[in-house]
Amino acid sequence: MRIRSAAYTPFMLLAQICALLGFACYAVVLTPLQEEWHLNNLQSGLIASAFFFGYMLAVPLATALTDRIDARKVYFCGGALASCGLLGMAFFANGFFTALFWMAMNGAGLAATYMPGLKILSDRIQSGELTRHIAFYTAFFGIGTGLSYLCSGWIYAAFGWHAVFAWIALAPLAAVVIVFFCIPPLVSAQWHGPINLRMQDIFPIAKWKLVLQDRNAAGFILGYTAHTLELFASRSWLVAFFGFCTAYAGQSFLLAATTLAGVVNFFAVPASILGNEVALRIGRQKWVCIVMLISAVIGISLAASTGQSWRLIVALAVAHAIFIMADSATLTAGLVISARSDIKGAAMGLHSLMGFGGGLVGPAIFGFVLDMSGSRSSPHAWIWAYASIVMWGVLFVMYERRRGWAEQAS
Repeated sequence: MRIRSAAYTPFMLLAQICALLGFACYAVVLTPLQEEWHLNNLQSGLIASAFFFGYMLAVPLATALTDRIDARKVYFCGGALASCGLLGMAFFANGFFTALFWMAMNGAGLAATYMPGLKILSDRIQSGELTRHIAFYTAFFGIGTGLSYLCSGWIYAAFGWHAVFAWIALAPLAAVVIVFFCIPPLVSAQWHGPINLRMQDIFPIAKWKLVLQDRNAAGFILGYTAHTLELFASRSWLVAFFGFCTAYAGQSFLLAATTLAGVVNFFAVPASILGNEVALRIGRQKWVCIVMLISAVIGISLAASTGQSWRLIVALAVAHAIFIMADSATLTAGLVISARSDIKGAAMGLHSLMGFGGGLVGPAIFGFVLDMSGSRSSPHAWIWAYASIVMWGVLFVMYERRRGWAEQAS
């Protein structure tokens, strides 16, 4: 008897949460590792960036494979790879270079679970239902990352940083178990013979050039890159920023820094969905520009709030998280609608690749500016560091307004 397709979604949402629990492990233990391994802020940021480097390396191959074989098989490999990366951080990482390797492996594992997980759903759900289920799947990214901060923080407080990676390494394996037992394989996806993947299938350069020639689609991709640079840099350094605020003001926050970071991320979950609703009413391009400018102002205000009441700092952190995510779904939906149907798949691949490229450079830029402007013991250094990641959204708005992108209807 065939299970109704909609019944698969709760299992995939649960699996996605498990697969994402390793996302914030390093952000939670960044400060103690920095002290134990004698890292400067640039090196700390590069380790965070290595996660996104691994994602970028793996995502083209992982997504291309899902067109050849059942995405379940790719998902299984991704869960195992993410678990290996986390275990490597727990037991074999002992400094800058070894951490780069294991964090990149962890990121590659996420790449082989997140998008293939979406493909598992799209292959099994009727087209009339699909958009609703995809909206839930993408929204649960914020829930998974928020829980990652919370769980990692609790484990670190009780057992230390080694235990964070060791215990969380079980979560991607749990995701694999859920998908294996709860999501049946596709009968139509049985592949016989060798899988012939050409380099142009993994990196469709010719199609990417066509995508970038479309000014509207290119604008959404460029905006998404600026968006993810700010988003992932902020998430990578938020726990360290809360720790600095506590030490600088000489007063404790209501909750631990890791718990606060998790709570802040939960507020971002509905922001993307609600932001897309606003964009439908006033225009996607206009909404993206408004959100990026507001996010920049709030980001600088957050950085300048050190020494103030913890209530003000948390309120600004929540507002910043909301406005960082308020244009996320809008940017992706805008690209999907504006891209030509014959190159839509390539456009979405380039969108994801450049987006996580922003995630790759963002944490490193943040750490580099911290070093150059007085290290993380200086409140002014944090202002410059936040300015270095929010400025890209402002530059994007200035550039696209000159081209008339913000006045287009989409």
